[in-house]
Amino acid sequence: MPLPEVAASGVVLAQAGLAALAAALGSAALTGVVRTILLRRQVIDHPNARSSHTAPTPRGGGIAVVGSALAVLSAMTAAAAFGPAPPALPAVWLAAALMLAAISFRDDVRPLPAAVRLGAQAIAVLAALPAIAAAGPAFQGLLPAWLDLSLAALVWIGFVNFFNFMDGIDGIAGVETAAIGLGLAAIGALSGAWVWLGPGAALGAAGAAFLLWNWRPAKIFLGDVGSVPLGFLLGGLLLTLAGAGFWASAVILPLYYLADAGITLLRRLLKGERVWEAHRSHFYQRAAAARGDHAAVARAVALANAGLVAAALAATLHPWPALGAAAGIVGLLLVWMTRA
Repeated sequence: MPLPEVAASGVVLAQAGLAALAAALGSAALTGVVRTILLRRQVIDHPNARSSHTAPTPRGGGIAVVGSALAVLSAMTAAAAFGPAPPALPAVWLAAALMLAAISFRDDVRPLPAAVRLGAQAIAVLAALPAIAAAGPAFQGLLPAWLDLSLAALVWIGFVNFFNFMDGIDGIAGVETAAIGLGLAAIGALSGAWVWLGPGAALGAAGAAFLLWNWRPAKIFLGDVGSVPLGFLLGGLLLTLAGAGFWASAVILPLYYLADAGITLLRRLLKGERVWEAHRSHFYQRAAAARGDHAAVARAVALANAGLVAAALAATLHPWPALGAAAGIVGLLLVWMTRA
């Protein structure tokens, strides 16, 4: 995907603002409709020993979040011929996200084998990979082109699953989607790249609006139908950010999710646990259980993410100091969670 430059004019910024507003309104309104349908169809997440919630709650709010975001992104692409901004995302990305949403909703209703889920993710990533190659080497030219692209694909699939793993308490997925999406939009506004400004604004706003329904106590959960395609779209955008040379910003924006999920995965592997099974050992899950308050943990994540967005913006000029500051922010958050 080439990264076309666009003038940071009032028209372009207004387009991004309208995209964010449409995605937010669609997400907020459609979530209520989806919740009613899910309740009627009994698509309910019942608490079990591995759950962080205590009351039966409908699962599948991602239908509204992802549906609203994809509708706005598709409209951006259709309108590109009539305005100064280029298409939002390649059509294959939108189609792949829709495919992942459909398969993931099937998994929400009736669990699918892990091989089927991973296979679908691999197909989506491979179909969308040419745009990553066009954006530039994700690993900054340090590797041969074929290895750079291969590792980018593996990182992308890993990010999709990390994003899904981390959707375990009220509010956290909406907070993370909003932070990464709006952080991408801010970098797009500064750099003049619509590929981050427009899609970042739409995805971030849709995730933020979902918090109206998902904040503690949650009235509906995102479900895999939301977390998997959101992880796919945000992960792809982060890889294009790295390919364009903003590698530090691409690492910083999702750094809390990467650290919590990565450390937890490594710890479980060392214990010989089945890492593909549901559990309650993430830092945020243990903090929420210890405090008995999902909202306090989600607020702490939101505060840390605000710092990470600021660090990601600073990293466009001074990568290494910003990366050090981001590591400190995440380290303090994990220590707070451990001592909860």
